[in-house]
Amino acid sequence: MKVRIGDKLVGDDEPVMVVAEIGINANGDVNLAKRLIDMAVSAGCDAVKFQKRTIDVVYSKEELDKPRESPWGTSNREQKFGLEFGRREYKSIARYCENNNILWFASCWDKESVDFMEQFDPPCYKIASASLTDDDLLEYTRGKYKPVILSTGMSTMSQIRHAVSVLGLKDLVLLHCTSTYPSKLSELNLRMIQSLKNEFSCPVGYSGHEVGVSSSVVAAVLGACMVERHITLDRSMYGSDQASSLEVRGLDMLVSNIRELPVILGDGVKHVYKSELPIIEKLRKVK
Repeated sequence: MKVRIGDKLVGDDEPVMVVAEIGINANGDVNLAKRLIDMAVSAGCDAVKFQKRTIDVVYSKEELDKPRESPWGTSNREQKFGLEFGRREYKSIARYCENNNILWFASCWDKESVDFMEQFDPPCYKIASASLTDDDLLEYTRGKYKPVILSTGMSTMSQIRHAVSVLGLKDLVLLHCTSTYPSKLSELNLRMIQSLKNEFSCPVGYSGHEVGVSSSVVAAVLGACMVERHITLDRSMYGSDQASSLEVRGLDMLVSNIRELPVILGDGVKHVYKSELPIIEKLRKVK
C-alpha cells in the first residue's frame, strides 16, 4: 500500500521520503525558519515540518503560569507564545517553501490548530506521539480528508491498534518512534519497523530523536519508507529539541546515505561483475 503526499509516493519500492522537522527549533523567528528550510533544501530533503498549538487550549492556566526562564520572559506562558508562529509567519513560510519547491506541513496539537492549517491546504497532517490517544483529535484530523502521518512514541501496541482503528488504514503512514530527547541507542528498537509493517497494511517509517545519523540510515535499510529527523543550525541553541537535532553536516550525511541505499543494496541476485574478471585471472587457481 502506498500513500501520496503532495507529489511524493510513500511506501515500499519508493524512494525514502526524508522529512526535516523544524518544529519549535526556529524559536519563533521566521528568518531562522527560512534558514532551516534552506538547510533542508540544500541537503535534498523532501519536506519540512512544523508544530502548531493553540496555547490556551493545549496547556492549562496552571501550567502556563509556572515560572520558566526563557528569552521571552519568566513564565511558561511567555515561552510558549514566544515559540509559536501565527498566520503572518506561516504565510511567509508557505510562500518560501513554494518558491523553493519543498513540501511543508505541521503537527497539529488541537482542533483549532487543524482548522488554522487548513487555510494553507497542507499535503498531509502529522499527529504527534503525545496526541496518539486523543481520539477526538484523531477523528477531527481525519475529517479533513488528507493523508495522516502518526508517530507512535510512548505508546503500547494496544494504544497503537486503537489509534489505527480510529483513523483507518487509508492514506495512513505510521512512524516508529521513541519519545525521549535525545533517545538512547538501546531504546531505539528499530526492529519495531518490521513489526508494524507485519501488523498494519500501511506504509511504516521512522521518526528519530537519537544523536547521530547511522541509526536513521539503518531504519531505512530495515524498510522505513519515511525518515523524519529534527534539524538545527546549532545544537547549543536555546530549546528542548536542539540537542537531539541534526546540524548541517549531519543532515547532509543522512540524506546522501539514504539516497545511496538502492545502489548499495542491489537486487539480491549473485553477479560476477566485469570489474572482478581481472582479479579472477590474477588470483584464482585454474582447475
